[in-house]
Order: sequence, then structure tokens, then C-alpha cells
Amino acid sequence: MNSQTSADLRQEIDQLGPWFHNLHLPDGTQTAPDHFLGDFPRKKWESFQAAIPADLRGWSALDIGCNAGFYSFELARRGAQVLGVDHDEHYLQQARWAAPLYGLQDQTRFERKQVYDLAHDDQTYDLVWFMGVLYHLRYPLLGLDIVARKTRRLLVLQTMTSPGQEVTDPPEDMTLAERTMMNDPGWPKMAFLERRLERDPTNWWAPNHACVEAMIRSAGFEVVSRPAHEIYVCQPSSRSRPHEDLLTAEYLAATRGS
Repeated sequence: MNSQTSADLRQEIDQLGPWFHNLHLPDGTQTAPDHFLGDFPRKKWESFQAAIPADLRGWSALDIGCNAGFYSFELARRGAQVLGVDHDEHYLQQARWAAPLYGLQDQTRFERKQVYDLAHDDQTYDLVWFMGVLYHLRYPLLGLDIVARKTRRLLVLQTMTSPGQEVTDPPEDMTLAERTMMNDPGWPKMAFLERRLERDPTNWWAPNHACVEAMIRSAGFEVVSRPAHEIYVCQPSSRSRPHEDLLTAEYLAATRGS
């Protein structure tokens, strides 16, 4: 790092651009100082970092949709061994470039994978980081079921949501004639985005808050805390899911027996 000037770094940053993560490099250089979301994702991280264990030594972590590695590096700084995965090789190149600048190359690895690829290996992790991915998935509940099988201790989930914080407690069962209760503002539901949102064709879903929590429970988690807007810190639930055998059979069929 000391052998590189800020001008050298700026040239390399520009060659690796465009950047979605504004990384603050050790010499003070930033990768995306004019980010349209401000100092992203650092400001978001500051809003909920206190809810994440400060000492992650001995923990393994999986960062799904790692982008340029901002969260991977923050978890590694706390002691975790981190695997970051992303479907976009462009962002992975950025993360691999930044890791040695932070001195974190021995604590971080970056691989090209989608969340569905994770169904085909048996590796599990103490902490799974699932930020800004769920609403980009065509098959979000399958994605969350895969994540559940990867998580041993904690899941940190963030997703875009539709407006509203109301929560309706659905009955254990209901008749077809009672379906009008699905129109309640707090009923778990997802808005389907057939066309683009913010010019992004991969923004498929906008669940409401009630739906996010219902999906989390359905996947076998319980919410431990909500430290910031759209942030859910979860742990595997000790309660068994109803009809587990049917759920497992469908999961195995969807993932070709993984």
C-alpha cells in the first residue's frame, strides 16, 4: 500500500469501475465518493452494526451478493473467515483487488456463484449475510430455503419492502369464504414487479414487512432484532416447521436432490 500513490490508486479504481460500493481505502481514497446514495453502504452499516457480534473470531461467514466486498471486509475485521459470492465477476474483481489493500486477503475469499448454486454443496456457516438479494430473485422463497440450510447461528437479511409496518396474525386455517381477510393491510403479501423499478429489470418483488417476517418463519428462522429499516437479524428456530416432510420433498425436487 505504501508503495502506491493516491494517483496510482485512483487510476486502478477507475480501471475497475464502475463501483457500487464506496470503499474507504486505508490511505483515505474512496472508490465511489460521488455515489448517488451517498456514502453507501457505509452509512447503512453504521445504522445497524451494533446488532452484529463485535467478536467474530472462530466464526465462518457467507456474504451472498457481496458486490465489492464492503460487508465481507467488515465481518473479517471482526475476526470472521468470510466467503463472498456474487454472480457478477466485475464486482468480484473489485473485491479481490481491495482485500490485500486492507490486509484481509487471508480472511476473505470471493467466488462467482448465485444463491441457487449454494444448494449444491454441504458447507454451512455460522453467519450468513443476505443483504439486498431477496427481491432480485425470481424464486425468493426457494432462495431463502437454501439460505436456511447454510446458516448455523445467525442470518442478517435486508430486502426492499413495500410501504407499511402493519402485521395481521393469520389464523391457523381458514375457509375459502374467509379470503377477504387477505385484503387486510397487515396480511403477508408481495407485490410483483413485472416491469422495471429504478430501471433495474431484476427487481422482481416488494414484500411488505408482514410478508418478510412470515417468510423468515416459514424458512425456519425467528427474528432476533430489527436494528434498522428493512434489516432483520435472525437465528434458526428451535421449533419444527409444520409438514416438514412435504417441504423437504419439494426443496429436493426444486434443487435436483441436493
